Amino acid sequence: MPQSATQPASQPKSEQPESEQPESKGAPQPESKGVPQPESEPEAQPESKSHGQPVPVPESKPDAQPMPESKPDAQPMPESKPDAQPVPESKPDARPVPKPEARPDPRPASQPRPWPQPASTRRGGAKRGVIASVVLCAVVGGVCTATLREPDESPAARATEARATAAVKAAGAPTTVRLRDLAAVITDREAHLRAHPDDVRAWAVLGSAYVERGERADEATYFPMAEKALRTSLKAKPKGNVEAFHGLAALAEARHDFRAARKWGEAAVAASPKRWTTYPLLIDAYRGLGDHSSAQRALRKLTGLRSGAEVFAQTGLVYRDSGRPEDAAAALSDAVALAATPAEEAAVLLRGGELAWERGEAATSLRYYEAALRAAPGEHAALAGRGRALAALGRTSEALRAYRTALTKRPLPQYALELGELYESLGLDNAARTQYNAIRVQVRKAAAGGINHNLVLGRLEADHGAPASALRLLRAEWERHPSAQVADALGWALHRSGRNDEAISFASKATAEHDGGGMRVALHTYHRGVIERALRQNYAARSHLAKSLRINPHFSPLLAPAAKKALQAMGEPSAGGPQDVYG
Repeated sequence: MPQSATQPASQPKSEQPESEQPESKGAPQPESKGVPQPESEPEAQPESKSHGQPVPVPESKPDAQPMPESKPDAQPMPESKPDAQPVPESKPDARPVPKPEARPDPRPASQPRPWPQPASTRRGGAKRGVIASVVLCAVVGGVCTATLREPDESPAARATEARATAAVKAAGAPTTVRLRDLAAVITDREAHLRAHPDDVRAWAVLGSAYVERGERADEATYFPMAEKALRTSLKAKPKGNVEAFHGLAALAEARHDFRAARKWGEAAVAASPKRWTTYPLLIDAYRGLGDHSSAQRALRKLTGLRSGAEVFAQTGLVYRDSGRPEDAAAALSDAVALAATPAEEAAVLLRGGELAWERGEAATSLRYYEAALRAAPGEHAALAGRGRALAALGRTSEALRAYRTALTKRPLPQYALELGELYESLGLDNAARTQYNAIRVQVRKAAAGGINHNLVLGRLEADHGAPASALRLLRAEWERHPSAQVADALGWALHRSGRNDEAISFASKATAEHDGGGMRVALHTYHRGVIERALRQNYAARSHLAKSLRINPHFSPLLAPAAKKALQAMGEPSAGGPQDVYG
């Protein structure tokens, strides 16, 4: 793990928000026939005579394996203008991030190492891997005009497929594939399927390219198109269709539907146990559901099949969730050393920055995020992370610019929530409200494509809106995804609704070491301390409030100062030790 370094931290004056912000525009809607295209593209599409013409699709038949549908609980809210005006990005610190040496495994030599040994050569890793093609049949005006068959094995078809699969492979890094390459794949596959509507593999490539394009361009309208292609493939070949299973798992993960991602990921592994590219998707699904034991088992299978940067990165995430930050840092350092491309390196550096931030090392996390930006300029998650670290270091004006730039790249609700709370901590209440209203607009847009942002929306409503609405959203989210993150948010919403006796059970779930978990999160610990204080469990409350600041003294621009103030108000425990830990 890199050593923390003191950053030059002047105290610039905080910025006032701009008076006018651009209004959020709704996402383009797909056409009603065939496999339509959105009305506008983030980047220019390559010219093609066939691009934009509808692809014939078959008449719907009963699905042997229905796809679980995500039903977000968010209610439509009036659209407001988000604070997402472009601001020139400040140049990141040019100092390189030191690549830490991997620490030795503390286990006895007789026990096998739970992560793979670093390879001597640099290898690329792919999160979703190469997604092969799948088939549909064609329908014009609702009449089936083609019979499904196995893939075209001709050299020309293989060459086209090679171009497509090279473009749609995903390595967990947002800049792995250029948008114009994805546009070329989509155009190519659509044209191919008009001439060959019974090509099995081509449909999987098209559906998977839609998934990747929707994620990369933040256009949720691509996801229903992707589901249509992938589900028709499944109808054509309901058994052993590993390509369709894999694509549907990737789609479910993009929509934050971890239960469906687990279903399709397990189906893909059952159909092809040695296909290593499915395991990262399955691990992420288990992590999203809080099933850390299953994530660890899937990781062991993955490390038996593959080594490389992506495998070490997945290892680091599983170790982080298990409360083993030192082992996580060692695995991520190996992943940085093995990264084969700038995009892959940026993805690993981003995870390193997140780990350093969670450990309270703001200066170290800043160096990681800036290194990620040098590898992948404009990467939105690194920009938001940089804003977070700069705010902790007192460089407020730079932090505001970084957050705004991140929102222009990708208007995610989490970024808007963090920026809004930073504004509120500076006394800029109007600017904060603008961000909070923008979150509701963003959640509504995402829900149109089946993307679930109810966890962030629930947190927003609990602290800055209607706690009763938050409680309804988060109870439903707990039924879908019973993870530590959801347990924490639900417990806090219960506290904000005055139901502390019920709240403490969820706060305990969020902070306890159970089911292989044990990650230390300052926000979760703070919430538990506040709930315990409301229940007059003063000794436990004092312990958890102090612990939250030890984990990360800058975990929130609003709540970290509140934790310090609460500790001062409670004072020190009585001399001689706690005689009554609850009073």
